[in-house]
Amino acid sequence: MQTITPDLFENPADPWNERIGSGTMLLHGFVLAQEALLLAALRGVIAEAPFRRMQTPGGRAMSVATTSCGRLGWMTDRRGYRYVTADPLRDQAPWPTMPPLLATLAEQAAALAGFPAFRPDSCLINRYVPGAKMSLHQDKDEADFSQPIVSVSLGLPAVFQFGGLARSDKAQRYLLTHGDVVVWGGPDRLRFHGVLPVKPGEHPRMGAQRINLTFRVAG
Repeated sequence: MQTITPDLFENPADPWNERIGSGTMLLHGFVLAQEALLLAALRGVIAEAPFRRMQTPGGRAMSVATTSCGRLGWMTDRRGYRYVTADPLRDQAPWPTMPPLLATLAEQAAALAGFPAFRPDSCLINRYVPGAKMSLHQDKDEADFSQPIVSVSLGLPAVFQFGGLARSDKAQRYLLTHGDVVVWGGPDRLRFHGVLPVKPGEHPRMGAQRINLTFRVAG
């Protein structure tokens, strides 16, 4: 995470919102106004619980590196996908507390998308280097599917694939750039989604990486 710096950023274009599904909103540039504070909070989380590359139940190493904050953290290994209250790579220490700013931004984004009761208890943080990707999948390890997913993109741009309720459904593609937020829930909550391989590049504040934060009600 050494490539994240707190320097000031140029004035972004005005944020704007785009409805891309009946229960899905793409909020362009939503977190840019709080960028410096958000990155400072993120650095603190990652210093406490560094990124690690996990294995899928099938034994394959994920191309993204992950960590978590909040009451519950997401993990995967040979035993499957699940949420746990303690970090197995830090001697079962609790996951870092979710910074209030991160929770507030997620709640505000969810409210704009039509989910005013959203109160996340978990934030999964994924780090993509060029070439890393996320195959089409459903977020279905959470206890309550009535709650949305809030996804924040930072750093290098990425192409977000947003499919249907079956893996074979044709996926729409959206370019996500630094500061964008996607919120999906309601009838869209279990839609398949993923990220195409991140292309090489250098973001002026994040370096050669993309970091994605996904907020959930996990327990």
